[in-house]
Amino acid sequence: MSLFRTKPIDVNADTGLKRCLGAFDLTMLGIGCIIGTGIFVLTGVVAAQHSGPAIVLSFILSGTACAFAALSYAELAGAIGGAGSAYGYAYSGIGELVAWIIGWDLILEYSVATSTVAIGWSGYFGKILELLGIHLPPSLTTAWLEGGIANVPAMLVVLALSVLLSIGVQESARFNTIMVFIKLTAVAVFIVVAGPHVNPANWHPFIPTATTDAAGQSHFGYGGILTGASLIFFAYIGFDAVSTAAEETINPQRNLPIGIIASLVICTILYIVVSGILTGVVHYDQIDVKAPIADALKQLGIGWAEALISIGALAGITTVMLVLYFGLTRVVMAMARDGLLPKPMSAVNPKTQTPVRLILGSGVVIALIAGLFPIGKVAELVNLGTLAAFFLVCASVIVLRKTRPELKRPFRTPLVPLVPLLGMGFCAFLMAGLPAITWEWFAGWSTVGLVVFFLYSRSHSELA
Repeated sequence: MSLFRTKPIDVNADTGLKRCLGAFDLTMLGIGCIIGTGIFVLTGVVAAQHSGPAIVLSFILSGTACAFAALSYAELAGAIGGAGSAYGYAYSGIGELVAWIIGWDLILEYSVATSTVAIGWSGYFGKILELLGIHLPPSLTTAWLEGGIANVPAMLVVLALSVLLSIGVQESARFNTIMVFIKLTAVAVFIVVAGPHVNPANWHPFIPTATTDAAGQSHFGYGGILTGASLIFFAYIGFDAVSTAAEETINPQRNLPIGIIASLVICTILYIVVSGILTGVVHYDQIDVKAPIADALKQLGIGWAEALISIGALAGITTVMLVLYFGLTRVVMAMARDGLLPKPMSAVNPKTQTPVRLILGSGVVIALIAGLFPIGKVAELVNLGTLAAFFLVCASVIVLRKTRPELKRPFRTPLVPLVPLLGMGFCAFLMAGLPAITWEWFAGWSTVGLVVFFLYSRSHSELA
């Protein structure tokens, strides 16, 4: 039974981190992470290769699944808190082994996601340089395993963010807020400028005829909508990252639920509107998968708006990286503090009140992944890890309602157990839509995690 031992709940524990974030800061963190790659990159990939104009249905499906999970997150964030997010909730509700699996998956989720977004940032950065007449050599923007020297811009931006995060969370939050306003301005410009150019004929067929590739992945048809929804989930990691800021939040019991739910609602509406306009302006089979929003304006001949969108995309993708990177360090710090990872990883610098060594060390690893490896396919692992985390957060709500009914819950998930069960069902449904190769990679990563757990973490746990 030691595999399912649970740790005590202490919402107001002093962890050495600085409490300085309010509800507005958390909402901006959520928007900073959710609005970015999803709008500026994934809309093109999903519309062109999987859903066609029915991408709006993919976003609605993903958003609905997220809504149920977000309500569960909001309850546990207010009742339990902690920097570990889903890992910490599972540790308090279900047990150590399950918590370890989720924490291990979150490490993969955040590190691979940050690397993937850094590569997307490099693409938009190159596009802006081209608008200025500057062309970087392909060898300096191509991964080593793809024939180049390294994706240097991707590496440099990760290292720059590591310095910013090391300086302090308040400074990072201010920078994030500025970048969020820039990218929301860019999104608003796209809606206002491109909206009048929508041609309803481009929405036909709304659900293109289904096809299946050699790998067994669905393209178009209803299977394509499901696959698209599963891939879009990459864009919704943001509200999970919000919950990792619990130990740096003022009055977390009130502000965390607000930040989680507000950021999800705002971003889901923007996703649906932008994807609908994109497929109405450009036929889905002519969408540029690398820079869909900017290219759509280019096809309309609106050069100034294309430049603005590229700048907004760069700002948007920068905040996604920042928040994902932040989330990674807080989850690892929480696991190290519990003894499941080496204790030095949880050390907090007393001057900056941030885990400086952990931030800089993980920054080097992420930069190397982004610069040297082609990780487009591996990014699908992020979706599976996210869905697994959401599934267990919903389960934790049900378990804790039974085992800890006296726990103070400033926000209560409505209609328990129905809402958490719906969240679990939607997550399982979307997990089924991911390709088989993703499951194989995920099983391999989880196996490595179990080996680490039984050889090291179980015996070094604070509860041992």
